[in-house]
Amino acid sequence: MSPMRRTTFALAAVAVLPLALAGCTEKSSSEASAEDIAVTATDTTCDVASAEGVTGNSTFQITNNGNKVTEFYVYGEGDRVMGEVENIGPGLTRQLIVALPDPGTYQTACKAGMVGDGVRADFVVTGDAVRQADDDGLLEEAASGYKRYVVSQVDALQETTAQFVASVKEGDIESAKAQFPVVRSYYERIEPVAESFPDDLDPRIDLREPDVEPGAEWTGFHRIEKDLWTQGLQPDTNAMADQLQADITELADKVKAEDFTVDPIQVAGGAQGLLDEVAKTKISGEEDFFSHTDLWDFQANVDGSQAAVAAVRPIIDQNDAQLGTTIDARFAELDAELAKYRSGDGFVFYDTVTEPQRQELSNKIDALSAEVSQVQGVVAGQ
Repeated sequence: MSPMRRTTFALAAVAVLPLALAGCTEKSSSEASAEDIAVTATDTTCDVASAEGVTGNSTFQITNNGNKVTEFYVYGEGDRVMGEVENIGPGLTRQLIVALPDPGTYQTACKAGMVGDGVRADFVVTGDAVRQADDDGLLEEAASGYKRYVVSQVDALQETTAQFVASVKEGDIESAKAQFPVVRSYYERIEPVAESFPDDLDPRIDLREPDVEPGAEWTGFHRIEKDLWTQGLQPDTNAMADQLQADITELADKVKAEDFTVDPIQVAGGAQGLLDEVAKTKISGEEDFFSHTDLWDFQANVDGSQAAVAAVRPIIDQNDAQLGTTIDARFAELDAELAKYRSGDGFVFYDTVTEPQRQELSNKIDALSAEVSQVQGVVAGQ
């Protein structure tokens, strides 16, 4: 176990205790029921079968009939993300369970290509305000435990980003390169939380060059990555570094705000979302295109997914104990596969990983995803 890996588990243990610490390709949805709301997305449309719902949990079955990978969101007031599912490939159907406990007008959105505001529509929820029964306090415990984990990661992200930015601005390229994958690890573990905030906070921090819309400014980790590895420091590199620090500070402020709450159903969805991230961009090597440090991100996504599952683990054990045991085994198998590529405190660069080796990593992610995809339904009591 490398020093980096030890740090991950130490932070998770501090953040999530006293909760039990549990330990590509895309897939189809969980089995649908008659009450589910069908969503049919194309590259230009988003057909939601019903524009109305009732308070409580709503389950959407999203089918992508377009040619681009898409994502589906449900927004609350102020564009707060109530639930999301990303990386829905053409021809695939994915399930999203969203807790909508209060009556009001929400919005649904399909985002073909996973960029922009998407095709939006109102979704009106009626009925009395409801809260999921939590007689034994497991939901509250899951929410508070996961929030402590997120805060611990944000604190480490702020500290390491400040050091990284200082190295960039001093022109110490080799030091900045060495820090880059480590700093990103703290972000990659909690990326679904960053994605839940409005004003394009996640794209400002983590957008890849091919996803930049024409005329838009490209900021964040990957812009600086290109400067460090490919084109050299640019006249605006220091400004980009300062902007990254400001955006990370904004993320920390939002996470630590008194009104920031954690929904265990959304946590369970985030556990799956992180594995989807691996399947979509890490396995292919698209994420860290210039530095080839994808395996650091890969491990961080898996660690973040494991921490999210750990937060809701008592609920899993109460409702489906065998599922928790199986998930533990799948995480262990994936960790063992990743361990083959460790080098010193980190990993080998991804451009040295062969296609057969990538396929074996993909197989392990698929096996894990098949189990973790059931967690949201178990937590929602479905």
